[in-house]
Amino acid sequence: MILENNGTFHLQGKNISYIIAVNSEGDPVHVYYGKKLKDRAYSAPAPRQLAMTAYSENNITLECVCQEYPSYGYNDLRKPAYSVKNVSGNCVSQLRYKGFRIKENFAPLIKGMPSVFVGDKSVQTLELTLADDIAGLTVVLSYTVFDEYDVILRSAEIINISNSDIELDSAYSASLDIAKGDYDLIYFPGAWLREREFTRCSITQGMKFDVSNARGISHCINPFIMVAEKNADEDKGGVYSFSLVYSGNHSSSVECDQYGNIRVQQGINPFMFKRTLGSGESFATPQCIVCYSDNGIGGISRELNDVYRENLCRSKWAHMDRPILINNWEATYFNFTEEKLISIAKQAKEVGVELFVLDDGWFGQRNDDFRGLGDWFVNTEKLPSGIDGLARRINEEGLKFGLWFEPEMVNPDSDLYRAHPDWAISVPGRVPALSRNQLILDLSRDDVCDYVINAVCSILKSANIEYVKWDMNRPMTDMPYEGYNHDYTLGFYKIMDAITGAFPDVLFEGCSSGGGRYDAGVLAYMPQIWTSDNSDAVARLKIQYSTSIGYPVSAISAHVTAVPNHQNGRVTSLKMRGDTAYAGVFGYELDITKMSGEEHEDIKRQIEVNKGLRTLMRTGDFYRILSPYETNYCSWEMVSKDKSEVFFYAARILSVGNTIEAKIRLKGLDADADYLDTATGKKYGGDELMYCGIEPEFETRDFDSYTMILKKID
Repeated sequence: MILENNGTFHLQGKNISYIIAVNSEGDPVHVYYGKKLKDRAYSAPAPRQLAMTAYSENNITLECVCQEYPSYGYNDLRKPAYSVKNVSGNCVSQLRYKGFRIKENFAPLIKGMPSVFVGDKSVQTLELTLADDIAGLTVVLSYTVFDEYDVILRSAEIINISNSDIELDSAYSASLDIAKGDYDLIYFPGAWLREREFTRCSITQGMKFDVSNARGISHCINPFIMVAEKNADEDKGGVYSFSLVYSGNHSSSVECDQYGNIRVQQGINPFMFKRTLGSGESFATPQCIVCYSDNGIGGISRELNDVYRENLCRSKWAHMDRPILINNWEATYFNFTEEKLISIAKQAKEVGVELFVLDDGWFGQRNDDFRGLGDWFVNTEKLPSGIDGLARRINEEGLKFGLWFEPEMVNPDSDLYRAHPDWAISVPGRVPALSRNQLILDLSRDDVCDYVINAVCSILKSANIEYVKWDMNRPMTDMPYEGYNHDYTLGFYKIMDAITGAFPDVLFEGCSSGGGRYDAGVLAYMPQIWTSDNSDAVARLKIQYSTSIGYPVSAISAHVTAVPNHQNGRVTSLKMRGDTAYAGVFGYELDITKMSGEEHEDIKRQIEVNKGLRTLMRTGDFYRILSPYETNYCSWEMVSKDKSEVFFYAARILSVGNTIEAKIRLKGLDADADYLDTATGKKYGGDELMYCGIEPEFETRDFDSYTMILKKID
């Protein structure tokens, strides 16, 4: 609900209030964002006079004022939400309030980019129009609020209303000023094989922190951050989160000024970004999802999970259980024959697998990673039956068939590159940089996008392909001009719109060397993402734990792979590998033909367990209990919305001699109900499980796990 009262705007969500007021000089001032307030006559804070600050003619300074979309160079010298260079060559700007509109049951669709949609929810959008008449600039700020959620959708449109060009050097999607307090920044850096590492640090006076990425893919920094009260943890305390619906270079900026106020901004990375707007032209920022919870980090997670599942992901598979798959990559890599693939599929079917996925190596002359990318025609030496024939054979075995693509890439040793060398990103006069022996196709060009769309669609039309793994295996270099990454990202979205729209029944999974493109923009098209190329069960404790903070468990692809693990050589039990992978989209990536009969029986049991759990894992509320970043343990729990079904998981990383295990207290249950352990038949009270806890039964070894499936007793 949005309430307007004489230039004051009160946005009310399920449990939140967001209040904006226009002060006497026409500045849109931020009044409040937090736990829901009753509506009353709110107003802008009284102006202050402080030493060593710049004042307006009415002795008002914005240097210590919380603002909605701050300008630069007038009487606020903190970081602005945007930066323009006008025809006079200066960057001074001053936005003033001009008017507003409230739109019912409307959420803005950002041109060329994904965004949260209305669906069946009750939604209102406030549009504030601001202008700098001297610079010839208008900015329209959008705020969308849901009656059912605790999120505010933020975006901005910047319009040149002058008669000359304006250079736009930065444009954040959202800017939020948080009044002086004791806060921490939580963000998720990392690298390939150790993505999204939970990191927390104090926000102190003078701090200027830019959590940014300019590599094209985001292994190193994820476009999701939180600002949390110092005492906030998983279950209590105030937390703000910022999640960008965008797959390009991004920036989340945190600045603590001389008075202790905190300015948080999120949007496109200003580094190597520039847009020249001609007269009448505009630029729209990607959407930022801002969320507040007074129930700690866990409250943020559960809120975002519901928003993403219900109102961001367009795929029908967001509301369907995913088939249990087996992928041949770690079983064969490039060295496979059609008969080898069929032998894997046969044994996979016997243990209960539902989908067979053929990974890299099926096209062109792709016998290694030096050649073939871009040549999307079948290698009939490996696959005499072709993709259509292989798909039929897999289907005859009783399995669905899926296929791997990396359509954004090209090898120099390929028919495509020899025919169209200009289609690869390059800088004139320079030899382009290779990574994984490949170059990137120029998705800023319509003809290149059309080639990718037609090539992929031709393959998907040629056979009964029910799943696609979409990979992107290198960072971006040789970008030919400022702002190129944004144009590339728009090309990627154009391709996604076309292909997913043409094949709505296909289950698409995102991948970028694992988790390099793990963001809300991808989730709009693909309901699941390959979380990391690191599939080791112990490494996955941290990776899956931290990923679940900002993204749904239903989007976390998690596979059981062979040991010794191919990424780090660690040996863990088949049980722990399976137990850990239950908290995600479950599957296998190994050579099942080389496993023993006993292991086949274990896999059968795992698959039966997962078939009973996957609806819960897709629709339930996720609780993190023990952090592997802080303890020798990891524990999490999924609880159905009606609290009738529970999956509890605990892992001990290293065995400790001569000790006893501490009890672990469950969360989110019905304290007045009784629960049955479906494996042992033992009964527990909900209050007993939450307040007294249970002691997991670990075996005397490193890397062990323990699970319980509980059902409420009627």
